[in-house]
Amino acid sequence: MLRLIQLELQKLWLNKASRVLIIISFILPFTVLILSSIKINFFGFFTLELGELGIFNFPIIWHITTFFAAQFKFFFAIVVVSMIGNEYSNKTLKQNLIDGLSKKEFILSKFYTIVFFSLCATVLIGLATFAIGMYYSSYTEASIIFREVDFLLAYFLKLVGFFSLCLFLGMLVKRSAFALGFLFILFISESIIYGLMKWLIDGNIADKIHDFFPLQSMWNLIEQPIQRIIMTKFPDNTDMVYDFSLHWYEIAIVLGWTAIFVFLSLQLLKKRDL
Repeated sequence: MLRLIQLELQKLWLNKASRVLIIISFILPFTVLILSSIKINFFGFFTLELGELGIFNFPIIWHITTFFAAQFKFFFAIVVVSMIGNEYSNKTLKQNLIDGLSKKEFILSKFYTIVFFSLCATVLIGLATFAIGMYYSSYTEASIIFREVDFLLAYFLKLVGFFSLCLFLGMLVKRSAFALGFLFILFISESIIYGLMKWLIDGNIADKIHDFFPLQSMWNLIEQPIQRIIMTKFPDNTDMVYDFSLHWYEIAIVLGWTAIFVFLSLQLLKKRDL
């Protein structure tokens, strides 16, 4: 496994565009650090500091940082589809197979690299979140600090699942731009199908089916935290019901899609004439 990861890292680092995108994909999620230090001056009357609003308190901070950091996954998605596109355009795929790398090892090398970068991103976001929380949070008990650390697991699985989808799309069309275009089409298609289901069948049934869609299942791992923030500010509003917890079945669905995408990528490579 380490040999396969090292092989991919060498390819990526030698490619200038991939190198820049990887650096950007690791830096941008840390804009949450900047967000925590923003101070807004209202015409000299008073200054509002976001970090003082309580949104960076433990345990809610795990939810907020992982949600916003996940929005920057598109940059590494470009790297993933480029990994495949460059293999075809530079003829390195064929050369790797000639040199003794099996088709299964080729796909696994891509997947292992996806897992490696997802793990690195998760560790970095975890450290940043912990640092921000320790600075701003009014809660310092260990039981509260680590209560919702499972959002890091959700973040990791979300990245792995999404990048595995990008791997499959890259294998499917062999061109980076087309693969990203297919990703956008998938997003639109899920929305259209969901809208049709809401119109044709019971809304609750439509919601349950929608939760099994690839992109929606990944979204469900980390729900938007805005509603939760509002609930903490207005605790007496009992009309607001919001389930933001990470559930085992949400994990199972994303893991299932991840396995499917990797399997289909391998099948495409096996059947393709190189």
